[in-house]
Amino acid sequence: MNIVFMGTPAFAVPSLEMLIQEGYTVSAVVTQPDRPQGRKKVLTPTPVKEAALRHGIPVLQPQRLRNPEAAAELAQYKPDMIVTAAYGQILPKAVLEMAPLGCLNVHGSLLPKYRGGAPIQRCIINGESITGVTLMYMAEGLDTGDMIAKAEVPITEQDTAGSMFEKLSEIGANLLKDQLPRLVQGVVQAEVQNEAEATYAPNLKREDEKIDWNCSARQIFNQIRGLVPFSGAFTLWEGDVFKVWSAEVSDESGSRGTAVPGTVLELRESGILVQTGTGVLNLLTVQPSGKKALEVSQFVRGTSMKPGTVLS
Repeated sequence: MNIVFMGTPAFAVPSLEMLIQEGYTVSAVVTQPDRPQGRKKVLTPTPVKEAALRHGIPVLQPQRLRNPEAAAELAQYKPDMIVTAAYGQILPKAVLEMAPLGCLNVHGSLLPKYRGGAPIQRCIINGESITGVTLMYMAEGLDTGDMIAKAEVPITEQDTAGSMFEKLSEIGANLLKDQLPRLVQGVVQAEVQNEAEATYAPNLKREDEKIDWNCSARQIFNQIRGLVPFSGAFTLWEGDVFKVWSAEVSDESGSRGTAVPGTVLELRESGILVQTGTGVLNLLTVQPSGKKALEVSQFVRGTSMKPGTVLS
C-alpha cells in the first residue's frame, strides 16, 4: 500500500514514524514551507520535514495545496491512502478524492468538539478535564468528516498544552496503528458527526495571550498553561510586556482591602500573589521584557516591583 503523509509540527511526527516502523510504504511527505524562526529569523524546516529527510522520503512543501500544480505534483505519487496529522491547510476536493482508500486525519480532540487548528490549547484554556484523539476521514469542511475511532485522555492540573501535545501525539499514532489494518480490509464503520454538538478551536491570536485580570484566578491559570510552551500569556508591567509561564491558584481567597484586579498583593520567593476578578493567582515563572524566563525566587531578589503595583 502506497501512503502519502501530510503533517507539519512535532505532533505529527509519531504518526509518521509509526507508519515507517510498521513497514508501510510512505512514498512522499507533504508539509508546510520552511519558516523564519527566532530573533535571527533563521529559515527552519518543520519537524515533519526533518523526520522525512532522516528516512530519505521525498518532501513536498507547496505554499497552497489548492493550487492545481501542487495537486498535480502530489498525484504523481499515486497514493492508495493519504494520512494527515496537523498539516495546517484544508485539503481541496482534488486531493480528497485522489486516494482510493481515502484520506485520514489524526485530530487532537474528541470530535465534534474543538474542530479547527488549536484544539489542544483551547481545551486547556477552557478548563476541560478530558480531551483525546479522533481518527477520521477528511471531508471538504473543517474537521467535519466521519469518525473512525476515538481515544480519551484526562487533563490533569499539571498538564500544559505542551505536555498534552506529547501525550496526544503518541496516542494518535497508536490509534492509527490499531485501525489501519481494518481500514485496509474495508471493515471499518465510520460514524457521522453530530453537527449540533460541534464546537470550534480557531488558531490563537495575540489577543488570546493577553491576561485579563478581571477573570477569575482559575480562568487565568488555565489560560497560562494552555499557552505553554508556545507563546506564553502576558500582561503589562510599567508599559512593557511581562510574560507569565507558570502559576497556581492560591488558597488565599478574596481581595485585600480595595485591591483592584491585577494588583500585586505580595512578593515572596515562593511566588507573586496577584489579585484577580475572583480569587488570587500565585505567579511562579515570569519573564520581564527583554530578559529570559525566571523562577520567581530569582526574580524577586532583584526586581523593582512592589506590593501595590498594578499589572494592566
